Amino acid sequence: MSRYTSVLLACSTALAALSGPAMANELRDAALEMFKPLPSTVPAVRDNPITPEKIVLGKALFFDPRLSASGVFSCNSCHNLATGGDDNLETSIGHGWQKGPRNAPTVLNAVFNEAQFWDGRAEDLKEQAKGPVQAGVEMANTPEQVVATLVSMPDYVAWFKNAFPDEGEPVTFDNMAKAIEAFEATLITPAPFDAFLNGDDAALTEVQQAGLQLFMDKGCAACHNGVNVGGTGYYPFGVVQNPGAEVLPEGDKGRFQVTKTADDSYVFRAGPLRNIALTAPYFHSGKVWDLKEAVEIMGSSQLGEELNEEEAVAITAFLESLTGRMPEITYPVLPAETARTPRPSGEVITK
Repeated sequence: MSRYTSVLLACSTALAALSGPAMANELRDAALEMFKPLPSTVPAVRDNPITPEKIVLGKALFFDPRLSASGVFSCNSCHNLATGGDDNLETSIGHGWQKGPRNAPTVLNAVFNEAQFWDGRAEDLKEQAKGPVQAGVEMANTPEQVVATLVSMPDYVAWFKNAFPDEGEPVTFDNMAKAIEAFEATLITPAPFDAFLNGDDAALTEVQQAGLQLFMDKGCAACHNGVNVGGTGYYPFGVVQNPGAEVLPEGDKGRFQVTKTADDSYVFRAGPLRNIALTAPYFHSGKVWDLKEAVEIMGSSQLGEELNEEEAVAITAFLESLTGRMPEITYPVLPAETARTPRPSGEVITK
């Protein structure tokens, strides 16, 4: 008997609700109360009208390592669009080969998150884009040096003018961030789960449908819901049971570092689960490399539920239905440096 056959038999209660189109519709109706399919168009973002010119500029900036002091690291270094929108490392490597404190979240569909970073310290993607550029452990640059680099290259000056035509001095640090946000807003990955929510009964296998039923029945969807199947709300890691220091390092108190409120100790934004099968390792600590193991940890830590093998396999199969189709990305040809372009530095640049 195969593993998936045993799952189908062991999950008979969940599957009993899935015997035929009418029952699939019933599952879909229940799912639509908790989730939303991805939109078919690029979503609007606050205070930043998205235009084709802005997207072209943002794409170049996303891939340009010269936004970093060393000339080595770009946004794509930690949010690699070829590997699920993250870097598949426990924690990212940045300036001077330092290791960052947390696992890099995926940039795919990040436009749908309530806030950015594990602790929600950036309210949107344009604010998030400024953080790594200036972080000493990441790109280690300054706004002034970034602007000096960009204005030294005539192509960038022209692209900024095209993207921000109503501004007399369009090459600014803020506009850099707005352009990157515009590009990142296009990184939407429609998945089989969206097709199911939109009416395609065959988009999910029986095991995936059983996993979806379990995902809702067990309470996973209480935190992981909405269009991004997470990415909204802040919750303690260890609602019922502490997962242990090997998964939850004691030194990282999560949202407490933003709010300085004791109740926010070890509280983190609910992780968005789209493309989760592509983005190991898991959790803010990056300590867990197997998706089924991560599911089991969440069951015990957040729900007080020791999932059996069949339940964990079915929920994992449902999560695999969140793996979406990547937008086609052509690597951009970037502007060439000039004699005025600041040279790379191995040192952290300070004012």
